[in-house]
Amino acid sequence: MDGNPSLAEAARVWWKIGILSFGGPAAQIALMHKEIVENRDWLSERQFLNALSFCMLLPGPEAMQLATYAGWRLHGTLGGLLAGLLFVLPGAAVIMSLATVYSIYGDVPLIAALFYGIKAAVLVIVVEALLRVAKRALSQKVHWLVACLAFIGIFFLSIPYPLIVLMSGIFGWFVATTDEGQQAVDMAHVSVAKTFSTIAAWLALWLLPLLALGWLGAPDLLVEVGEFFSTLAIVTFGGAYAVLAYMAQDVVVQFGWLTAGEMVDALGLAETTPGPLILVTQFVGFLAGFKEGGLLLALSAAVVVLWVTFAPCFLWIFAGAPYIEWISAQPRLRGALKAITAAVVGVILNLSIWFALHVLFAKVNRQQFGPVTLWRPDIATIESLAAALFLLSCFLAFRLHWGIIRILLVAAVLGAALRLLL
Repeated sequence: MDGNPSLAEAARVWWKIGILSFGGPAAQIALMHKEIVENRDWLSERQFLNALSFCMLLPGPEAMQLATYAGWRLHGTLGGLLAGLLFVLPGAAVIMSLATVYSIYGDVPLIAALFYGIKAAVLVIVVEALLRVAKRALSQKVHWLVACLAFIGIFFLSIPYPLIVLMSGIFGWFVATTDEGQQAVDMAHVSVAKTFSTIAAWLALWLLPLLALGWLGAPDLLVEVGEFFSTLAIVTFGGAYAVLAYMAQDVVVQFGWLTAGEMVDALGLAETTPGPLILVTQFVGFLAGFKEGGLLLALSAAVVVLWVTFAPCFLWIFAGAPYIEWISAQPRLRGALKAITAAVVGVILNLSIWFALHVLFAKVNRQQFGPVTLWRPDIATIESLAAALFLLSCFLAFRLHWGIIRILLVAAVLGAALRLLL
């Protein structure tokens, strides 16, 4: 236990989490829990789960927002900024580099081969994360029921994630027991006036640079990507997976910034690099700028996209963080948050299965039977090498208890070698 860490010590941990944050939100949240709850006791189990439930209610990448909240708990606004930025910047730097290579040279076989192995290892990380989160969140039979219904709703019925969150919260509110009574929480440190000033300051930081692009006569593309991804930042409830289809359709059909094939490559890069999956927006902005005006416009567009995607995340957390403990101390609100956390398990299971299908099979068909959606893999297109790497990664993770980085390195190198040789 590290107790009350220094800012420098915390920064080293946030950097470690940032560079190891492969595998999407499930793996990222599990990694964060291990580092700041299990290993260092910087947050209690209850504080972590309360904050996770709160972040799941917000638009934007929940793992990045959870890191920001943890940093805020330890060192205030500066700590929150540091944790949030270090969670995002390593992945953003990788995406920027790969987008540059992709734009100039096209699809590089070596990079594609490395990512092939990483995908198989990431699948293990997601499965391990699912087991960990389920173990902590499903403490009662009613929570198992909520998780199952959430999975059925999102996987088979394609119910929008925000609606699942809303229904779970309402259910948890009504079934919550109030026998414990309302716990007293000291709210003397919370100022409504300060909350409003925080909101005003971050709204200005978020939107004024976007308005300045128009005032300064910046290329139309920068204004367009700024407006589009600002809107996206407001509606991305449930993280990136909840809006990928919407974004892909608009990017390809409405704006014509990318082809369908390039959009698939963008998703593949984002899924196999550190940082939140929503960094796929950065890749999209980069490619759109490169096609429109070359490397300089590409870099500018990517920076604009990063700004309007993540600035709102700091707004939500810094404005809402002081109220999380109060919210979690109310019996019915606490019941709603627990139900939402249970629903998250069902959502993560959905993402895990979807990811597994697309890693282990080259072709997965979506079939619609009335309101029911079924994902059916083409058995003939099974990726035998990916399956073998997945089993190897399972052995390393669950039998030998290897760390994430060692598993990723072995899978990447072995996958690349076999992929290029076979």
